[in-house]
Amino acid sequence: MLINELSKKTGLSIHTIRYYENLGMIKGLTNENVKSNNYKHYDANTIERLEIIIEAREVGFSLAEIKKILTSWFETIDAKPETLELFQAKIKEIDDKMKYFRQTKRLLEKVCEKIQNNDLQ
Repeated sequence: MLINELSKKTGLSIHTIRYYENLGMIKGLTNENVKSNNYKHYDANTIERLEIIIEAREVGFSLAEIKKILTSWFETIDAKPETLELFQAKIKEIDDKMKYFRQTKRLLEKVCEKIQNNDLQ
């Protein structure tokens, strides 16, 4: 499929797809027999890779982390230990952020309470 169709199937813009390709996260192939254009063709594997990128971005992985995930998932024979380590690190990072946000929320609630009681000084 061409990039236009890939964009429609994934919901990503052509610009974003090209960006991920420039980062080496996906790869399009050109037809060596066609000399009149540089159209790249993408296969079903590219859709799977883009879906992983989308989901990983949604849960907070950086592009560098996603690139490691893709490499270990698609290019390493025994990817479990490395992938598990990346996921466990992300879980810890999320736990740390949740703790920070709970503390921040409690602080803001105290300030709101003081404001409501005209007790702010």
